[in-house]
Amino acid sequence: MADSVTVDSAAPASSEAARPGAIILARHGEPALSRRVWLNAEGYRQFWAQYEVLGLLPGQNPPETLKEFVAGAGVIFSSTRQRSIETAIALTRGRDFASEALFVEAPLPPPNLPAFIKMRPSYWGFLARVCWWFFNHHEGEETRRQAEDRAAAAADRLIAAAQQGQDVVVLAHGFFNFMVGRALRRRGWRIAVSQGFKYWSMRRFEHP
Repeated sequence: MADSVTVDSAAPASSEAARPGAIILARHGEPALSRRVWLNAEGYRQFWAQYEVLGLLPGQNPPETLKEFVAGAGVIFSSTRQRSIETAIALTRGRDFASEALFVEAPLPPPNLPAFIKMRPSYWGFLARVCWWFFNHHEGEETRRQAEDRAAAAADRLIAAAQQGQDVVVLAHGFFNFMVGRALRRRGWRIAVSQGFKYWSMRRFEHP
């Protein structure tokens, strides 16, 4: 597995500019951590800490459409989280890919509700994301503004690779992929294919 990807910006220009490749933002597979639990705020912090270090639930089969996109890509990225790396390994079949912290998920610190309040992790995740996005609740972790700056940098990096005429695939995380997609749209890219944000789903961006 490669640690980085170098785009050769010094390559000679052709007489006609190459059409940019597509950018595919895909979410990782299902992690090996059950969501069928009830947790208070502190329990959710511990849950999220586990979620961030665990890999994938065994026995999953990536969808054929995503396999085809990965097979046709010239550059493949994952984040440095284990669930993202294992997703890339499952899809690349021995090809090199770049694992970079630039693509890790935005943080999810839960609000400090009383300990007797318990919810499923999915509800905690939604509430934490609302508080982080709208009310700047970050508990010393990355803020929304900082994550938006990182998403903009990620979008620029992907565009630079796609401008060489090759398709680019990112195998990373649901919400940060959403943020990168927003940055791509602001730069004139459009969604050509969308499967939403579930596990193994992808969205394909193209430049008109």
